[in-house]
Amino acid sequence: MEKKYTLVFILLSFGIAFAQQETTFSGIVIDAKTQNPLENIVISIQNSSITQLTNTNGKFELHSSIQGEQLLLLHSQGYKDLLLKINSNSEQKVNLGILQLEDNFSLEIPAALITLLDSDLSDDNSSSEMTSGLLQSSKDAFMQSSAFNWGQARFRVRGLDSENGTMMLNGMSMNKIYDGRPQWSNWGGLNDVLRNQEFSVGAAASNYTFGGILGTQQISTRASAYRKGARLTFSASNTSYNWRANGTYVSGMNSKGWAYVISAGKRLGNEGYFEGTNFNAESFFVSLEKKLSNKHSLNFTGFYTPSSRGKNSANTNEVTQLTNEKYNSYWGYQNGEKRNARVKNVEEPLAMLNHYFKINEKANLNSTLMYQFGKIGNSTIDYQNANSPDPVYYRKLPGYYTSLYGKDIGELSGDFTPDYVSAEQNKRLFLENPQIRWDEIYQANQKPILNSNGKIIGYQPSQSHYVLYEDRTDDKTFSANTNLNIQITDNSSFDGGMTFRNLKSHQFQYLLDLLGGQYFTDIDAFYSGDQAQSDLQNPNRQVKKGDIYGYNYNLLATTIDAFTQFKFSYNKVDFYVGQSYSISNYQRQGLYQNGIYSTSSLGKSQKVNFENFGFKGGFTYKISGKQWLFFNGMHLTRAPSLRNTFANSRLNNSVVDGIENENITSAEGNYVFRSPKLKIRTTIYYTLIKNSTKTSFFYAEGIFDRGASYNNTDAFVSQTLTNLDKKNIGAELSFEYQISSTIKTTLSVAYGNYTYNSNPNVSITNDANAAKGDIQTTFDFGESYLKSYKQPGMPQQAYSLGLEYRDPKYWWLGANINYMTESYIDVSPIARTARFYKNPISGLVFPEATENRAAALLKQEKFDPISLLNLTGGKSWRVSGKYIGLFASINNVLGLTYKTGGFEQARNANFRALNQDVSSETPSFGPKYFYGYGRTYFMNLTISL
Repeated sequence: MEKKYTLVFILLSFGIAFAQQETTFSGIVIDAKTQNPLENIVISIQNSSITQLTNTNGKFELHSSIQGEQLLLLHSQGYKDLLLKINSNSEQKVNLGILQLEDNFSLEIPAALITLLDSDLSDDNSSSEMTSGLLQSSKDAFMQSSAFNWGQARFRVRGLDSENGTMMLNGMSMNKIYDGRPQWSNWGGLNDVLRNQEFSVGAAASNYTFGGILGTQQISTRASAYRKGARLTFSASNTSYNWRANGTYVSGMNSKGWAYVISAGKRLGNEGYFEGTNFNAESFFVSLEKKLSNKHSLNFTGFYTPSSRGKNSANTNEVTQLTNEKYNSYWGYQNGEKRNARVKNVEEPLAMLNHYFKINEKANLNSTLMYQFGKIGNSTIDYQNANSPDPVYYRKLPGYYTSLYGKDIGELSGDFTPDYVSAEQNKRLFLENPQIRWDEIYQANQKPILNSNGKIIGYQPSQSHYVLYEDRTDDKTFSANTNLNIQITDNSSFDGGMTFRNLKSHQFQYLLDLLGGQYFTDIDAFYSGDQAQSDLQNPNRQVKKGDIYGYNYNLLATTIDAFTQFKFSYNKVDFYVGQSYSISNYQRQGLYQNGIYSTSSLGKSQKVNFENFGFKGGFTYKISGKQWLFFNGMHLTRAPSLRNTFANSRLNNSVVDGIENENITSAEGNYVFRSPKLKIRTTIYYTLIKNSTKTSFFYAEGIFDRGASYNNTDAFVSQTLTNLDKKNIGAELSFEYQISSTIKTTLSVAYGNYTYNSNPNVSITNDANAAKGDIQTTFDFGESYLKSYKQPGMPQQAYSLGLEYRDPKYWWLGANINYMTESYIDVSPIARTARFYKNPISGLVFPEATENRAAALLKQEKFDPISLLNLTGGKSWRVSGKYIGLFASINNVLGLTYKTGGFEQARNANFRALNQDVSSETPSFGPKYFYGYGRTYFMNLTISL
């Protein structure tokens, strides 16, 4: 009995000893402007698992057994972080008093500007859209620079496309199955209601998904999580749109358990920075939550954001020299108004139902049902038996006549035979009207009405030679998922989830406008007989406005993804491990029997199945409360996108030969120092993506040899790259120092080296051969020697130095100097194959194809460095209990002209054709370039009621 009392006494002594070591910190958190208490503010001791939330009165009480100097972090979406030094001593109670959080209005505004920029960069949700948008609300100085200062030059974080990051809405992935990338315009104009965001960067752990190597962005639209109140926003800009107005109202949770959020907005622009780029968009959002009990809540989210945006063209140096960097060949005047032929229209409403189940204090189960439908259309002009309507068609430019060569003399090149008279005439005609001639197009689609004397008295519609159509994608996506989060012990937790997605993507050509004509014949005028028919079951069909023609098929996909993750947290170390498993099933269903591929176009293709696994892990070592090291690594396999699985999905059911899963490996190491005055992050990273597939289409001259039964060596072809590897290595620096209470300086550095790490295989498909019967249609061009070429389309090195002044009277001013370099053109793979050096007529190597000349012709073009000065400023007021905020920015203050990207035209598909074109010094098929914005402005007025 005596031993038992002794044991109890010893254990009690230990308990008292540990209890005595605890320090209690308490305080009240309020809004700096309204002086109202703030609920659910996250209070935590940095580099520990000690966390607490403020109650409805803004009060908190935090218990810590960690001794010595620590950093206390106050964090909440919509407010600036507050970081305080604290000292923990045994048996001490520390009252921190009243702590004020400032509204982070000035930090949120740059995120709104990102939406202006990313939608203007590409024809679709492609890789050229900025992945910096993935991290637009991070307060890290580096991520702010990536989004706000470098994004205008198409900077991509770590050189990675957006398909490598996971965009989530209420725990559901928003990356498209079709190409793996988010469709940014789906939530365009919804900035006010998409601010509740969580981020994991790189391979770091996420509570919601396994994620990608770029990281995860999770947006919550749960109605009860928004701050109660109303907000009006008015903006002006000269980038993609000119004006924006938006209104948002948040009800807060009422006594009956209901909460709702509504938001509506309008963006409008007759013309953006580039000529003829009209913009028109609306946004409607609703979130409705019903709290069923303390454990169960249901939340409905719906939004509809239709948008229409006129595109701008990439141009050759010749065209830019004749015009200017704002020139856009896609528009022309019609009845005195600018009309753009290439417009992107997006209408994809979304409905989502979330069930939030708080199983107990340590476990939560969140489940989601989502349905999204609608359309994406990209318009352009189609024509038959008529001249190209493109004002920069190569035969209409002076360079066509100044780059002429005579016929080959045996194996030798023909003589240089420029025609300067015709070139000057082309120049004059182009400068007289460098745009689309809509009046001539309408006239070509009509026939004259003659009187009895044979005099023209009018015109009447006839067969259209030109029509305006859309490449349409009508998707129907159903998704369901569930996500479980459990705090197993004080030191360990579990995250797991499963997602099911089903897609039916209807892809077709849709006739928008007969352009004054009566009908259009549904044939391919490049062929004859049955081969010219788009659908053999409806030959020579006359189509009108609203009809489907040309191509018509469904892409069907089903995917299942599952992940598990275990996290462990201790005083000095944290670590985690995660696993993923996925199944992808793809199929094409042809709705037309194409005349070229009569036996392989109609009906369903074979099913293509992919099975994939992923593993990742991370380790954090806490050096002290101010500094820590963390390392993350990931290895996974990934199914190729639906887009790249079928070689020529518009015409047939063929699957890319040899297609396989991508293989991805990524690792990163980080050092972080964070104190109230100084914040530093340094990162080194390594990424290897293997076995990528890429499909493209173009017209190539001199590509096929006569030995392969070709009379014509020119052809419109589809090109497929397989076994393409990419290697990305680099380092990042984020530095922020509070010089004084009002002045802060920042420094951001991105230093990368992004290269192709393999020589991919090139296969070319020539549809014209299929029309000839039993003749080979797909040709293996062998390896394309791309290894060590730079990945294109973004600066690989970027530097930003910023200075900011914040006055105690709530006005501020900031300036950033940015320098970006190591940006390269997108090279033509076909020009890097062995066949490029052979004469397509004889099959012999061109005699002038010397090693030195080939090296000069195929050297990858490096763009000039970019230097940009950006200014920002703002002021906020409190008027009659209402908050008013004004933000303004000027980007590229000096108005510098710079190239953001470009590509080599693949039309010159052999050495002689390219050498002659380049040697003329006025190439007809020179590279095409995209230009960045010049001096632009953005102004934003916010009124919070």
